[in-house]
Amino acid sequence: MCCKVVAHRFLYFNYGILSKKPYLCAMKMNREIIRLAIPNIISNITVPLMGIVSTAIAGHYNSEHSAATIGALAIGVSIFNFIYWNSAFVRMGTSGLTAQAYGAKDFAECTRMLIRSLIIAVVLGVAVLALQYPIGELSLWAMNGNDLVADYFYTRIWAVPAGVILFALNGWFTGMQNAIIPMVVAVTVNIIHIICSFLFAFGLDMGIVGVAQASVVAQWCGVALATILLFAKFRHTFVAVNRKDVFDRSAFTRFFAVNGDIMIRTFCIVIVYTFFTGISARMNEEILAVNTLLLQLFTLFSYMSDGFAFAAEALTGRFTGARDAVSLRRCVRLCIGWSLGIALVFVTAYLGWWRELLGIFVDSNQPNASSLIELAGSYIGWVIAIPLACSIPFLLDGVMIGATQTRVMRDAMLLSTVAFFALFYGLQPIIGNNALWLAFTSYMFLRGVFQYFMTQRLENIYKV
Repeated sequence: MCCKVVAHRFLYFNYGILSKKPYLCAMKMNREIIRLAIPNIISNITVPLMGIVSTAIAGHYNSEHSAATIGALAIGVSIFNFIYWNSAFVRMGTSGLTAQAYGAKDFAECTRMLIRSLIIAVVLGVAVLALQYPIGELSLWAMNGNDLVADYFYTRIWAVPAGVILFALNGWFTGMQNAIIPMVVAVTVNIIHIICSFLFAFGLDMGIVGVAQASVVAQWCGVALATILLFAKFRHTFVAVNRKDVFDRSAFTRFFAVNGDIMIRTFCIVIVYTFFTGISARMNEEILAVNTLLLQLFTLFSYMSDGFAFAAEALTGRFTGARDAVSLRRCVRLCIGWSLGIALVFVTAYLGWWRELLGIFVDSNQPNASSLIELAGSYIGWVIAIPLACSIPFLLDGVMIGATQTRVMRDAMLLSTVAFFALFYGLQPIIGNNALWLAFTSYMFLRGVFQYFMTQRLENIYKV
């Protein structure tokens, strides 16, 4: 029996999605959306937990100098966030192209995409290690990092290749319509990180360097687990491929074109977020603290919304590859409905309980706690509006990745970034911090508006 027949039988009996009739029933489509969205939401929820634990360790390791330790950890984490954000194109590019090959039932191309993405991830990871000293010294200079930050950086840098490899594997799993394995890996990585952080920081008296070492151990354990699950779940789908097809110039050209667009898009996001924090700090300490707190509420919403964006990403790629325009339309429409529903839930929560939610992030024993909450109330309207402004743009990002319309996503992001700076500098002398929030909210909303009209009201997406 040929490999392709085995692969078809395996996927049919395990997933029930390769029958000749496409999914046209809304109920079945909703099940598919939830099946992909929920595991991604669970994965996202584990991320802030790890950050909370790391910060708690930094605050309790050396109580006499807790502020300095927490600050050093924050700087170190920011440096690695920048590295990982700019490496995320490996996941996004892999996801869309793999999903299209999966939808077309081209399992040879699925296999080739796995190999290509892993090659790119390994090369990128090794390059970061080879350039760790210039990257480290430049980052320490730019962030005004001290010796403690340097120790953290040069310890954690050895986790980067593993992190990028996990990007590639998670992108491939998403393209193959499997959200469970990335969830299992993410939860396992975070549990290992938390346990090792306590063990290394306190048991071995390593402080935040121990937290960095825990990242190295956890990320490489994640790679090992993901590899085991890869072969356990998908070995029947692998097809023998030759090296010439793997390194096909046109395939790599398309892969790099998609990833290049995503890199530019991601760089714009990094610029806006970095500017938001930097300009808040220039206003005054109270505004910086309040804006940081309000962004935490925005982040809570983004964790939920991203789950449905991931589902849209996987399903859009699948139906695009399958040339199933009917299911694609239904998928996009229902995903938009889910995303708007989540937005309304958060708007309701923020309207009724924003004080209580902010209280989670503010120590009530601090002398300025009440004044911070009151000042936050002056700008809470923006946070209430942001879920409605962001829900569809976040969802459309997933649609564009799945359809590999990354040039549209790139151009929309560039225009939105220009609008962000124009609105801020045009209005900041008049309305102060409100100009920053207006610019930020508009930036999020305009991403979706531009993508919608650049694709002829999404009609270009449906032409499969």
